Amino acid sequence: MRVGVLTGGGDCPGLNAVIRGVVRKGVQEYGYDFVGFRDGWRGPLEGDTVPLDIPAVRGILPRGGTILGSSRTNPLKAENGVRRIKENLTKYEVDSLIAIGGEDTLGVAARLTDEYGINVVGVPKTIDNDLSATDYTFGFDTAVGIATEAIDRLHTTAESHMRVLVVEVMGRHAGWIALHSGLAGGANVILIPEQRFDVDQVCSWVTSRFKASYAPIVVVAEGAMPKDGEMVLKDGTQDSFGHVRLSGVGEWLAKEIEGRTGKEARTTVLGHVQRGGTPSAFDRWLATRFGLHAIDAVRDGDFGKMVALQGTDIVRVPIADATAKLKTVDPKLYAEVGVFFG
Repeated sequence: MRVGVLTGGGDCPGLNAVIRGVVRKGVQEYGYDFVGFRDGWRGPLEGDTVPLDIPAVRGILPRGGTILGSSRTNPLKAENGVRRIKENLTKYEVDSLIAIGGEDTLGVAARLTDEYGINVVGVPKTIDNDLSATDYTFGFDTAVGIATEAIDRLHTTAESHMRVLVVEVMGRHAGWIALHSGLAGGANVILIPEQRFDVDQVCSWVTSRFKASYAPIVVVAEGAMPKDGEMVLKDGTQDSFGHVRLSGVGEWLAKEIEGRTGKEARTTVLGHVQRGGTPSAFDRWLATRFGLHAIDAVRDGDFGKMVALQGTDIVRVPIADATAKLKTVDPKLYAEVGVFFG
C-alpha cells in the first residue's frame, strides 16, 4: 500500500501533527509507504511530490504550518483536473489519499470519491471550527488562545488612554473564534456573522462602558455585518472556490463608533497571526489522534469518510455529510454571553 498525503486550504497549527501520526503508525504498524503532495490539491494535479517517511516527520510535532505546503487550488475547475490527478496517482503508484483540510478541501475529496472512484480519507482542519459532524477541528484552540492573549494585552492599553479598541478576528461565516476569545478575554461587545448587529446598539454598549470608568473592547469577526449594510470586503478578488477576501469591518466599525460617540477608537486586525506559530497542547493531541485514526480508515478501506471528534471518541462520518452544512453559532449560545455586553 502506498498512501498520498496532502494539506489544503489555509494553514493552521496542528497540520504537522496529523502528518506525523499518519506516517508513524502507517510505517511502523502497517508497513505502508508514503508520498507527500505539495500545496494541497495542486500536488496531485501537477505531480508535485516530496518524500514522506519517518525521518521526514521527526521533530515536526510542535511546528506550526505544514511541511507539505498548502494552497486553495480547486482541481475540479482545472482543465482535465480529475484525469490529471488519476494519471499522477498511477504514476506514483498511490493507492489512496489522506486529504487534510476544511470545507473546500474536503468538498473536493467527497466528489473525487463519490463521483470518480478515487480512494480518499478526510481529516478536518480549520481554525474557524465550522465543519459539521465534529465537535472540534484542530487549529481552533490555538487560534482562540492567540486571540485571547491579544485581547488581554489590549485591555491595558485601552484603559491607559480610555479609548475604544476594536479587535477583528477571523471568521467568514461562523463566529466561533470571536465568541470564545471574546468571552475568555472579557470583551464588552462580541459581533459574529450569524447575527447582524445594530451600530447604534454597539455605540450604546460602548458609552455604558465608559460611564463605568472602563475602556471598552469590541471583538468582531471578519464576516460580521451591520443590519443596514453589506459585508465589508478587502477587495473584490476571489479564490478558486469563489471566496472573496475579507477584512475591513473592524476599521469601518471603529470609524462609526468614533463618529457617533466622540470617543477615540482604534483597530487591531489579528489576521494571519491566528494561523501561525506553535500549536496548543489540545491541538497537538487532537491532530495526532486524527492522524492515527485516518490511517486506520485507509487500512480498513473505509474511503469517502472523515475522522471526527464526538465527545472524547474519534469516529468516522461520510465526508459529504460533514461538508454539506457549516456548523455555526447557535443563537441561544450567543445570547448567553449577552449579559456581559455594555
